[in-house]
Amino acid sequence: MKSVKHILARKGSNVTAVPAETTVFNVLKLMADKNIGSVVVTENGKYVGLMTERDYSRKIILVGKHSDETTAGEIISTNFPRITPDSSVDECMLIMSENNIRYLPVFDVADQLCGIISMSDVVYETIHSQRETIEQLHSYIQST
Repeated sequence: MKSVKHILARKGSNVTAVPAETTVFNVLKLMADKNIGSVVVTENGKYVGLMTERDYSRKIILVGKHSDETTAGEIISTNFPRITPDSSVDECMLIMSENNIRYLPVFDVADQLCGIISMSDVVYETIHSQRETIEQLHSYIQST
């Protein structure tokens, strides 16, 4: 069974991070430049949460705030379920579905952030794993 470490091995464990005092507008520009949907928000260099496009739409646009006057730290999402590199892809899919979230921070045994996975990463890994199984079955059938 595939695990989060397989996803991180494929995509890398580098994360895009900003200090909590960064304006939402600047975070959005960064997200657009990098074509990503979330960034890690830090205080004193330590992970405190994620800011996502969903946070922007629900906590800025819908409540009439201004992205150039609000900081990322004011609108971040926190308290994500904890996953590790050893968590299974199936477990992540279930967590994301049950909690209606698109991103999960990944923490190592020392509770240090070691990556972020997205729903897209989980879907890709699932499809890739299914293709491998199909190829193995096809090869087995042809060899008998």
